[in-house]
Amino acid sequence: MAKTKTTFFCQNCGSQYSKWQGQCTACKEWNTIAEEVIQKAEKVTWEAPETTGQSNKKRVVKPLRVSEISTEKEARLNTQNQELNRVLGGGLVPGSLTLLGGEPGIGKSTLMLQIALQLPYKTLYVSGEESAQQIKMRAERIYPNSENCYILTETKTQNIFRNIAEMQPDIVVIDSIQTLHTDYIESSAGSISQIRETTTELIKFAKETATPVILIGHITKDGNIAGPKILEHMVDTVLQFEGDRNHIYRILRANKNRFGSTNELGIYEMQGSGLREVSNPSEILISKNDEDLSGTAISATLEGMRPLMIEIQALVSTAVYGTPQRSATGYNAKRLNMILAVLEKRAGFKLGAKDVFLNVTGGITVDDPAIDLAVVAAVLSSNIDIAIPKRMCFAAEVGLAGEVRPVTRIEQRILEAEKLGFESIIISKYCKLPKATYGIQIIKLGKVNDVVKHLFG
Repeated sequence: MAKTKTTFFCQNCGSQYSKWQGQCTACKEWNTIAEEVIQKAEKVTWEAPETTGQSNKKRVVKPLRVSEISTEKEARLNTQNQELNRVLGGGLVPGSLTLLGGEPGIGKSTLMLQIALQLPYKTLYVSGEESAQQIKMRAERIYPNSENCYILTETKTQNIFRNIAEMQPDIVVIDSIQTLHTDYIESSAGSISQIRETTTELIKFAKETATPVILIGHITKDGNIAGPKILEHMVDTVLQFEGDRNHIYRILRANKNRFGSTNELGIYEMQGSGLREVSNPSEILISKNDEDLSGTAISATLEGMRPLMIEIQALVSTAVYGTPQRSATGYNAKRLNMILAVLEKRAGFKLGAKDVFLNVTGGITVDDPAIDLAVVAAVLSSNIDIAIPKRMCFAAEVGLAGEVRPVTRIEQRILEAEKLGFESIIISKYCKLPKATYGIQIIKLGKVNDVVKHLFG
């Protein structure tokens, strides 16, 4: 009988200790260290079976000179989902390990099942959280006619690899990594040691067979991937699926990507039949109201590498109680207070005794400073109850001295506004634009007072 060893792991960061202690010295959290029993037996992980088909798929690796290494791009697997392809950098890389995290109920399993059902490759969807009947009910609602997706309800890695050896799938999806366990670790599923060991087995399988593996992971209350931090270092790509469950839009972004940029993002709309790709989010985030309403301004912002036109709504009213309220949804409340102070000091608007409410439509959160000027315009428009022209947008930062500051990649913002039919855009006069002809009027201003005069006279 193999000797067992007791170790202690921090359930927050995964640090290992030889004995229990109250505080983790790595992450400084209290009462997160728990005891786990590890079976020190000889480990037998993924091994390709001795069959002609599978043994040919197993790679033979030998040392190569740098000059001998081929620089040809390896063909990626098209996921048939343009938003996911955009975030991944063009598709799934053979042999890669991708980790998808997100809040409970945000749509992680729905997204992965929808992609697995639509893939033209032989796909194995392994679920440790739902029964085959539950997955079937969801599949009939999303994409009922799939011939390439196989469902396996299993949590033991040895049984999973046995089924993989028999069917030899092109892509494997694991839902979720916290439900898997291996016989070679004597601890419960979801523990630090189980997550680390099962991920190691999957990495060995993916690299030796050049099969892409997608893992779905739970997150903690802080929004981080549950399990040891080393899990994110082991995988090739870490994707975050985020959004408000009370709204219909979801954002997929890459926190880590060894094969592409981390600046791209994908946008989805949650519907009864699954997640719909939003190819042009600007048209959805801007309301189609034909009436001229005060307190509304359009800003050209960037989410990663993607330009978006978003609508800023402001409501300014006389404070009923002694202390005026300052509320912002989808925008930094401290930055709103800063902009109100700039308007009070530099532009002479008395807003200290008024309630100010700000909202970014669509339920998304924006931290791009380029929307500052649109916030200023929306607040002033609501304060004096004069509507801003509907075909006008803004792209500039506002400084503490009341100056209109330039922002990055202004040309990309201008082209997006032009594509959506806007007639004019207000930017900083300090922006350096290439000598090109634009189909939109570009208005360059230097101070907040100049913006006020241009908009409201």
